[in-house]
Formats: sequence, C-alpha cells, structure tokens
Amino acid sequence: MVIAGKMAVMTTTPRNTLNLTATLLTAGVALYIALVAFGNITDFGTNQAFVQHVLAMDTTFKDDDLMWRAITNKGLQNAAYVAIIVWETVAALVLIYGTWLWARRDHARARSISTYGLLMLMLLFGAGFIAIGGEWFSMWQSKTWNGLDAALRVFVFSGISLVVVLLSDRRTDSAN
Repeated sequence: MVIAGKMAVMTTTPRNTLNLTATLLTAGVALYIALVAFGNITDFGTNQAFVQHVLAMDTTFKDDDLMWRAITNKGLQNAAYVAIIVWETVAALVLIYGTWLWARRDHARARSISTYGLLMLMLLFGAGFIAIGGEWFSMWQSKTWNGLDAALRVFVFSGISLVVVLLSDRRTDSAN
C-alpha cells in the first residue's frame, strides 16, 4: 500500500491482476457449465430432444447426399446425450477445482487444472457441437434445432479464459 497525501492507494502488480482475472474467468466458466450440466440432469427431456433432432437430421433440408449420416436409433441418441452430460459435469468439477486452486494461490496447479477444464469445453463445443453437430449433422440447416450460436458463445468464453490462464508467467509463480 502506498500513502499519497491522505489517500491510501493499493498497488497491484500486473501478475496479481492477471491471476485474479484468471481466477474470476475460471470461476465464471465453472459456474456456467455447472448450471448447464445441472439443467441437463434435472430437465433431462428438453436437451434430450435437441440431441435427438440434431442426430436424426429430421429438420434439415433432407438432402439425400447427407441423410445417410443421420442417427435415428434412440439408444445411440440417448447414449450421446448422456456422454455430453457426463463430459459437462466432469469439466465443471475440474474447473471448480481449478478455481479453488487459484483462490489458494497455487498458481501453477491452478493453471494446469484450469487448462484441462477449459480445453474439455472447447473440445465439446468446438469439435462436438460446431464441427460434428453443425457440419456433419447439418445442424446449421435447422431453424428449430440450431445450437451453433450457443456453442460459439461457450467456445469463445472458454477460449478467452484459456488465453488469460495461459498468459501468466510460470517463472514468477513462486513470487506471488
């Protein structure tokens, strides 16, 4: 703390600010994906219908050259949905743990754990929803069951958080 006249001014280093930012962004993504997973578990049917329609491709243009990709087996559709929920839940737990490590100022471990959790979400929403759902199952063609905007929001939120997490300098961790 620096005293300037009668006003106390708190000084923070850019590293401390970056670690605080990483903590808050990790916590924000953790909260978001925990709520998503909780919603998918407690209101199973709503997003189950979403996954079923995307995989069945029943609201796309029904181009014969693409429809062979459709998965109409309810068992496979439900297995995919349960796998998504499990992935979201594990990612939420990883990010909650990462947030806890940031709060404890265990920056090296927090950075590592947070990186894993954020990458899990980038894989799910980037590769899973944008690439596979959006392109392979032509989700972009559906006016009703198009989740590309939502997937992009999560992908960007996770990606920006990951950049901040990785920006901190590992060589200065012991000094903070």
